[in-house]
Amino acid sequence: MRPNQFFRIILVTLVALPSLPSLAAAEEGWSLRGLVQGLFGEGDDSASNTPAPAVPSAPPAPAARNPVPAVRVPDGTEGSDRRVPGDNTEIQLSFAPLVKETAPAVVNVYAARAVPARQSPFANDPFFGQFFGQRFDSRPRMESSLGSGVIVDSTGLVVTNNHVVADADEVKIAFADGREFQTTVLLKDDKVDLAVLKIEGEGPFPVLALADSDGLQIGDLVLAIGNPFGIGQTVTNGIVSALARTHIGVNDFGFFIQTDAAINPGNSGGALIDMRGRLVGVNTAIFSRSGGSNGIGFAIPSNMVASFVRAAREGDRFEQPFVGAGFATVTPDIAEALGLDRPTGALVHEVGEATPAAEAGLEVGDVILAVGEVPIDSPDALGYRLATTGIGGVARLQILRGDERLSVDLPLQPAPETPPRDERVLGGETPFAGATVLNLSPRVASELDLPMNKTGVVVTAVARRSYAARFGLRPRDILLSLNGQAIESTEALEAMLGGRFLGWRFELERDGRRMSQLVR
Repeated sequence: MRPNQFFRIILVTLVALPSLPSLAAAEEGWSLRGLVQGLFGEGDDSASNTPAPAVPSAPPAPAARNPVPAVRVPDGTEGSDRRVPGDNTEIQLSFAPLVKETAPAVVNVYAARAVPARQSPFANDPFFGQFFGQRFDSRPRMESSLGSGVIVDSTGLVVTNNHVVADADEVKIAFADGREFQTTVLLKDDKVDLAVLKIEGEGPFPVLALADSDGLQIGDLVLAIGNPFGIGQTVTNGIVSALARTHIGVNDFGFFIQTDAAINPGNSGGALIDMRGRLVGVNTAIFSRSGGSNGIGFAIPSNMVASFVRAAREGDRFEQPFVGAGFATVTPDIAEALGLDRPTGALVHEVGEATPAAEAGLEVGDVILAVGEVPIDSPDALGYRLATTGIGGVARLQILRGDERLSVDLPLQPAPETPPRDERVLGGETPFAGATVLNLSPRVASELDLPMNKTGVVVTAVARRSYAARFGLRPRDILLSLNGQAIESTEALEAMLGGRFLGWRFELERDGRRMSQLVR
């Protein structure tokens, strides 16, 4: 494959850039209601009962020789308020009123962290010290990153991407008018690549309302607002190019809005808004060869953002509901064997005992076709729908079982922590010394992104320069046996390590592969 055939997924965050002057606020323009009604018709009933503000007068445009006919969706169908511009006058309308209303709620996010400097082997040597003095200074250096954020609550809750603030020691936000505030990170999660910050200042602050991202359609107009390359707040426009994009490789849920609105480094965490000024997505990544915008950008849907913000308000960690079943993609061959018109849905290939899936009555071989009235195309789409429904709810699944189509109610519960994790740091003169281990449970497996059906003991951390590090142990390794005895718990492992052995033969599982090692 030639080099120019390779694409890269780029998380659009700038690293080690100084803050630059913000752009001035948007110019005065028409009213938002006038713009929306001009572009998209009368809107909903509540809007039509209120007289629209007058649009500033302008000389009438000359009639087009071949006017573009207005193309409307037939009445009574979904999206009947959408249409293409009818003439040159409508094409010349401006986004300025929409930007003026929404841009103040989009902020710049500055994150900084201290990185330990590498210690010189001559740093504490008195002989070299008399010649070089303090040139072996090992003080930590500061790394900074720059992204964008969206205020979603007037008390100062800001949503951004996790990769913007990950491992940061200090996070600040700055408004386009130059005001700066310190923030506290309330919740962050690398699996969904989202973070919620709390502004340390008195509100109220400008906000963007969250839209129902399920209402988006391919072809809808959107605006992207952010701080690309640190040059200041910037607005670009485009359309929704695709929905429910999967296999992007950015987060574990793999469910994105694709847009051709220009998104560049520094736009991470910025707003993707619709023509009513509502947040429909958080800009996250671009698909690019060069690192710049090629018209393929991806945003996390606002329904996922809403679930994440709800978890942050409740002061809890964000987690996907525990189902207790395994799902596979429906291939064309499987679809043909099941009598489906096309490959769609999520195939159940495993159901655990005493799990929500078993309680709902799911069986191996069932195909989940929809959650509620929303069709499911893949296991990724199923995970997204369950996550946005939220823990504590009930998801009605439409399934295919043989030739029958059934409905079952799946209770959405947190993953249980049975057995208790019982964290221990192993010591002594053993190959495991320096390793931190936990008992595996569905909750621990969910946190470490391991299969839910795994049991035993898992490594979560390995100390540097320890015996465990020397013998190659890594986080997420599942310890299976030691000298022929199965490892069932952290307590049992610690007791086994207290015995006397001429050698250590242990077996572990790493990324689905079984490995064994002998240490004498």
